[in-house]
Amino acid sequence: MPPPRPTLEQLARYSEAFNESTTLGHFGMKVRFPDLDTVEVILEPVRPEQRGGLGSDAVNGGVLAAMFDLVIGCAPALVDPTKRSATVQLSMNFMNAVRGDRIVARSHVTRAGEKLVFAAASLFDSEGQECASATGLSRLSSLPWAAGGTPAVN
Repeated sequence: MPPPRPTLEQLARYSEAFNESTTLGHFGMKVRFPDLDTVEVILEPVRPEQRGGLGSDAVNGGVLAAMFDLVIGCAPALVDPTKRSATVQLSMNFMNAVRGDRIVARSHVTRAGEKLVFAAASLFDSEGQECASATGLSRLSSLPWAAGGTPAVN
């Protein structure tokens, strides 16, 4: 029997724990759950060092890949926020240069099993135009969270 769906309160605690991480602080990204079916990763403001090379003002592809890794990797929280998860496969398509000072990636679960969660994501520029998409696979772990509890339960 699958676990009950998480509550918005559990997802809020999960995102708060992630948003306190040093890594996300360095990237300037924040995780949020606007509803029970969606994960968002927001990068605002985009910093100069996150722009592309060769004089371009577009956001660097490595930054976009990190956003997709995070938004796909957090999608299993929509299934069970009490378990750790990690991205194990990620496929990205870049359709347009991503410009502007605010970038949003959104993902949702497309299929979930006991250990594997499939998700799809889109990335939007400051104008709200979809510029990239991704699909990925994350694995739910049975290991406890490093802090001795989970972001959803503590």
